[in-house]
Amino acid sequence: MFARRLATAALMGAGMMVLAACQPGSIDDLMGSEAPLPAALVKDMRAKGMGQHSPMLVRLFKEESELEVWKQTDSGTYALLKTYPICAWSGKLGPKRAEGDRQAPEGFYNITRGSLNPRSQHHLSINIGYPNRYDASNGFTGQHLMVHGSCNSSGCYAMDNEQIEEIYALARESFTGGQRNFQFQAYPFRMTPKNMARHKNSENYAFWSMLKQGYDSFEVTKRPVKVDVCERRYLFNAALPEGTELDAAGACPTVQESPAIAARRISDDAEIASLVAKMNPSDFAMQSTFTYRTGDPITAEAYAREQNRRQGYDRLGNRVTPARTSMFGSCLLYTSPSPRD
Repeated sequence: MFARRLATAALMGAGMMVLAACQPGSIDDLMGSEAPLPAALVKDMRAKGMGQHSPMLVRLFKEESELEVWKQTDSGTYALLKTYPICAWSGKLGPKRAEGDRQAPEGFYNITRGSLNPRSQHHLSINIGYPNRYDASNGFTGQHLMVHGSCNSSGCYAMDNEQIEEIYALARESFTGGQRNFQFQAYPFRMTPKNMARHKNSENYAFWSMLKQGYDSFEVTKRPVKVDVCERRYLFNAALPEGTELDAAGACPTVQESPAIAARRISDDAEIASLVAKMNPSDFAMQSTFTYRTGDPITAEAYAREQNRRQGYDRLGNRVTPARTSMFGSCLLYTSPSPRD
């Protein structure tokens, strides 16, 4: 009798362990946040003069659906480590303006260790810090905007689970090395003269021209851009005393533009003007008419239109073809303080 009860208890215990593996906060779930960096990636870092714990920076491009991770090298400048194809992002090109508009943000954000969420319902997530001071000063609203796993977006940037484990690990290791925060630059597209000319007729062109100033600064210097906000706009590379924070709605100080950045701006402006002068109406990018009013039900058709999804994934974020989703498992149920992270 005792042996039978012992066997029954063992079976029940095993069953509980199997069930627990798919419950929020299970050991299998949390191990994803502790996934080591792949040996091949660490080897690539060393070849590029980067340390595993050296500072990092992220750039993201909507139209190209790419997320780049840059790392500081032995020279002090940053170099591209790896480019990840974004699995899904929702909305259209242009900034996020209102809670529930299902738009993915564009702009300059700072990510801290506290931005990392190992218990996200989307496997793992990194809060990008929207709204920032620029967004808030312009009355933009929203919260819980993330880079996360599960390849399903309602205003966030969604990766597949294997990718988010790697990006999360890169952030974790940089913070372990002493980096207090890293810059997250989100752009509508690569801000080349050709792309700027294509989007010249967009209602967002003035906003994108402002972002391009920061884009150009990084392209020239390969160092994080110093970002301030004044007159409800971004101000880049202002020489201010340490710890000074400008009034987001106040007057902007004069900034001395570096000769190299100024030369790039002048050259690009001339090339954009030349391209626009030669373009036919059909050469300009089509302006999306997709809109989503907060609170409206989202139909399958509208959902399909707003999702910019990598081929091979369905609307639930599942791979169409079998593939490994995580080096530690495939359960995606996590507790989270918000349904958006």
